[in-house]
Amino acid sequence: MNLQDTLNRRLFLKHSTQLGAAALGSLLAGESLAAAPRAFPNYAPKAKRIIYLFQSGAPSQMDLFDPKPQMAKHRAENLPESIRQGQRLTTMTSGQKSFPVAPSMFKFSKQGKCGMELSELIPHIGGVADELCLIRSMFTEAINHDPAITFCQTGSQLAGRPSIGAWLSYGLGSVNKDLPAYVVMTSFGTGRRDDQPLYDRLWGSGFLPTQHQGVRFRNAGDPVLYLSNPAGVDRPMRRQMLDELAALNEQDFQTFGDPETQTRIAQYEMAFRMQMSVPDLVDTKNEPQHILDMYGPDVTKPGTYAANCLLARRLAERDVRCIQLFHMGWDHHGGLPKAIKGQCNDTDQATAALIKDLKQRGLLDDTLIVWGGEFGRTIYSQGTLTETNYGRDHHPRCYSIFMAGAGVKKGYVHGETDDYSYNIVRDGVHVHDLNATIMHILGINHERLNFKFQGLDMRLTGVAGNLVKPVLA
Repeated sequence: MNLQDTLNRRLFLKHSTQLGAAALGSLLAGESLAAAPRAFPNYAPKAKRIIYLFQSGAPSQMDLFDPKPQMAKHRAENLPESIRQGQRLTTMTSGQKSFPVAPSMFKFSKQGKCGMELSELIPHIGGVADELCLIRSMFTEAINHDPAITFCQTGSQLAGRPSIGAWLSYGLGSVNKDLPAYVVMTSFGTGRRDDQPLYDRLWGSGFLPTQHQGVRFRNAGDPVLYLSNPAGVDRPMRRQMLDELAALNEQDFQTFGDPETQTRIAQYEMAFRMQMSVPDLVDTKNEPQHILDMYGPDVTKPGTYAANCLLARRLAERDVRCIQLFHMGWDHHGGLPKAIKGQCNDTDQATAALIKDLKQRGLLDDTLIVWGGEFGRTIYSQGTLTETNYGRDHHPRCYSIFMAGAGVKKGYVHGETDDYSYNIVRDGVHVHDLNATIMHILGINHERLNFKFQGLDMRLTGVAGNLVKPVLA
């Protein structure tokens, strides 16, 4: 035993007096209590699982979900100061001498029996309008991508907090012992392939035990690294290796009492089981051709949004608790009309197919789907406005997301923005409110799912968050 181990506070207390042993017991009991999930769900959940379709880069709400036809008569006019109200600007437009209003180039029409007005860019999503709960009055606190995405996913603009999927894994646990409770997939958009990068911390566990972090499936090759055994190693040999490794880790745990050691043992076992479960999951050769056609031509290309949507359905069938797809490419500061068409080609058909596929299998009844990005876009053009082109800057004051499936009203529109889609005039929904509502649908009272960290009872929604009752079925 080296000097560092000798001075380790755990070993010191463990091998010290009776008082030290009592102190150690209190210390470890506190850690054990903090690391163990509370008794959840708090009440009968509407949804057993969530599929979160995160559109990274911020889709333009007035080009997709929030029609503002009256803007046509204000085209190229400077945005009134009475609308802007001194709002903070990003460095990308703060130097502009004017802020010309750029009406959407795309037509809107009423879809479904509910008459929800949606853009021509998303005809397939329009085809399932009667399943959607559209929120046009989302708002957030961050104006730049990284803090805004981090805020959506973790409830804080600063890195280091657990993601929403990690909180759900911690609070609800896993149903399928052969797959992680939280699976993440990413895809590159054709609208802007060099968009902002995504970081593992967006699906990380923060201060929660690391067993709750999201497991990211790769875009090519084995979905998970080292899924295949190396040459010369068969399954019985792998089993023997893991048994011997588990014995060493258990000895380490008995010595140091670090809860992360038990997490390591559990994760090795999960990896061993995934060697059998994941190949079956990703093998779609038995999917009927009409199902593949429904998801679109990209469904057979690994790593595309369409392929990930099909895998999301297959994960839902296997009772994975939280499934999250991140699709990049929505950051359209310039060349928006062309770029947003590419993004919609990526996502429109596959999103609608996922909803229809889940519904026809009876899975939409207990699955919550969330579609949306980190903030909205400005009605004024970033850069030069022309007859055929415009760009839009970041806009945290209002944006649109939609939900579908278990626990939400169908064919319902919540909230309203002003004539410029710039300010909310009715029923604003903060990011904390959305997360509180998501957790409620999954059977969790967001105020009760806490974790003691640095002396504070931490939670996803901080000290805020109100249930958005009108959107609930």
